[in-house]
Amino acid sequence: MEAKPPQITKNAVEEAKSKNIDAIVVDTAGRLQIDKAMMDELKEVKKAVNPTEVLLVVDAMTGQEAAALVTTFNIEIGITGAILTKMDGDSRGGAALSVKEVSGRPIKFVGRGERLEDLELFYPDRMAQRVLGMGDVLSFVEKAQEVMRQEEAVELQKKIMSAKFDFNDFLKQSQNVAKMGSMSRVIGMIPGMNKVTPAQIREAEKRLAFVESMINAMTAEEREKPELLAESRERRIRVAEESGKTEQEVSQLVAQLFQMRAQMQKLMGMVQGQEAIAGMGDLMDSLKAEEKAPPGTARRKRRNSKPKQRDLDAVLS
Repeated sequence: MEAKPPQITKNAVEEAKSKNIDAIVVDTAGRLQIDKAMMDELKEVKKAVNPTEVLLVVDAMTGQEAAALVTTFNIEIGITGAILTKMDGDSRGGAALSVKEVSGRPIKFVGRGERLEDLELFYPDRMAQRVLGMGDVLSFVEKAQEVMRQEEAVELQKKIMSAKFDFNDFLKQSQNVAKMGSMSRVIGMIPGMNKVTPAQIREAEKRLAFVESMINAMTAEEREKPELLAESRERRIRVAEESGKTEQEVSQLVAQLFQMRAQMQKLMGMVQGQEAIAGMGDLMDSLKAEEKAPPGTARRKRRNSKPKQRDLDAVLS
């Protein structure tokens, strides 16, 4: 006779205990609709393992429809919190309001992609900013610091200031952005970018892969010294043939790199020494202090100036 989910779960927990594993995640079967048999099964699973946490996974794309789902699960099963998924999609997270308001249970995590690192802790203030289309600067800075060490940032600044930014640097920065998550996720953290459509994001991702294929066809010397490509048509033709692109496309890429050099050098020239890099750490400290500030401080002043965000913070907290 085939074992039932409650017994399978109980056996798994006992096996984990015998191996001194102190944490186990039980992922129950998903359903497209709620029915009595499903609820009874979940109740039996919960009774069998007596879990510390019972988290309901909610699709952020469902919006207000999440309310009925949360209500039923909280009454029938009893949840300790929720996980809001698909935050990298079109939705900016309005479903978060339904989950908190209806169930009274906190949202503990949000999912912004399919990878493990795309599962993040939930912060009410940051969600409020996202819902209002204001981006999420604090999360953006945190992710940037995770993928780039201080020493790398300083070295990159030096290369930009001396107009030595090359294709190796370009490729490295593209890879760093990829480590931060999907492009839609990264763009969602940037203030003012909330109107970028999924189609535009997909086109940008294709363009990035398009450019990387040409860079990968270059020799190590050509990546380090793009002037060689600018001066030699033969080199450009070879890169085009090896990457499956046209000579014109390779020429455009080389021209764009030199334009980027000039623009970045001009931008970096507006700051002194290492202040731009050090400023990232200062910005983190400032934003975190504001996020934790008690009533009556600068945090209150900011909220008073943005009453809509204040209301969202109160609902999400």
